[in-house]
Amino acid sequence: QVQLVESGGGLVQAGGSLRLSCTASGSTFSIITMGWYRQAPGQQRELVADISSGVNGNYAGSVKGRFTISRDYDKNIVYLQMDSLKPEDTAVYYCNVRARDRIRFTTNDYWGQGTQVSVSS
Repeated sequence: QVQLVESGGGLVQAGGSLRLSCTASGSTFSIITMGWYRQAPGQQRELVADISSGVNGNYAGSVKGRFTISRDYDKNIVYLQMDSLKPEDTAVYYCNVRARDRIRFTTNDYWGQGTQVSVSS
């Protein structure tokens, strides 16, 4: 089992910045991908960005050039630096980890509890 703890988020004016972080913990797992999704009211959850070992960040087109994903591989932390925020970025942001259980040989997705990001115009 993987536990995820998110931090960051909040209310910011358009053009401002926020930083999200997510720490993964647990035993007997190997992380494959860490990333962030978001879900606005009445909309489906969508990928914002993810990052895998040896691969540069993968971004949704709507955030490319404004958001930066990074990862601390030693501490199993993923960060999302969000700059030039727009009102349309308002959503609940969820940390996602895809990990392989080294004992059960299964691959599963794990989700954080979600953190609200609100951008005012």
